[in-house]
Amino acid sequence: MDAIKDFLANTDIVGMLTTGAINLVIALVIFIIGKWLARRVESTFKKLLKKRGVDDVLVDFLGTIVYALILIAAIIAAVDTLGIPATSFLAILGAAGLAIGLALKDSLSNFASGVMLVLFRPFSKGDFVDAGGILGTVDEIQLVSTILSTPDNKQIIVPNSLMYGSAITNYSAKDTRRVDMVIGVGYDDDLKVAAEVLHRVCNEHALILEQPETKIFINNLGDSSVDFVVRPWVKRDDYWGVLADVLETAKVELEAAGCNIPYPQTDVHLHQVNS
Repeated sequence: MDAIKDFLANTDIVGMLTTGAINLVIALVIFIIGKWLARRVESTFKKLLKKRGVDDVLVDFLGTIVYALILIAAIIAAVDTLGIPATSFLAILGAAGLAIGLALKDSLSNFASGVMLVLFRPFSKGDFVDAGGILGTVDEIQLVSTILSTPDNKQIIVPNSLMYGSAITNYSAKDTRRVDMVIGVGYDDDLKVAAEVLHRVCNEHALILEQPETKIFINNLGDSSVDFVVRPWVKRDDYWGVLADVLETAKVELEAAGCNIPYPQTDVHLHQVNS
């Protein structure tokens, strides 16, 4: 008790509280200004990158990193104002970071994968991709995840480690695509007539490219049909429309030419057995 009384008697409590309050206000002001500055620098940095034609995915990713670095610097400055040495704070932050890193190793893996995705750029914003069996249009690559939009307008958030750790099929990487179709006709049909019909359907379609040349050939004698492979080339954005048009038109034209589109069928032979 005597020690406490001596401390209170010899200490300016009001002065300590006043100084502490002032330092706290200054620290808050530093943090607020730092956060505002981080947003401004991030916005300016993104605009500069966009003017230089940098991909939107890379712009967003680098902008997020710049914002985080400036915000961390502001937090360190604010903590130093409160009388906590920056070196001590960094040591504590490092120890906490190690513990958090061990607990969040999957998140760190996702972050590392995000960096690799941005560096090697297997796809860009707006590309339609298949990664790990997930199909969608790339909206954004974030620090630990990639955001995709499905054709039926659902949002899918995919961990970056899954995106980078699996085979990626980028359907938007090339300007042209080949449409692969298999169209079967009956065994009793005239195969030359069927081939002529399929060639005519493809040649008359306005969206099918002349080069590369359309390939049509028989590739299988099936159980119920003779199967033609039809492979026209189209512009990337015309793929699904041409696929639907050719299948519909081919059926109508083949039937008009006397060819059949056979159903799967099985012939059953009955033999009488005399007992």
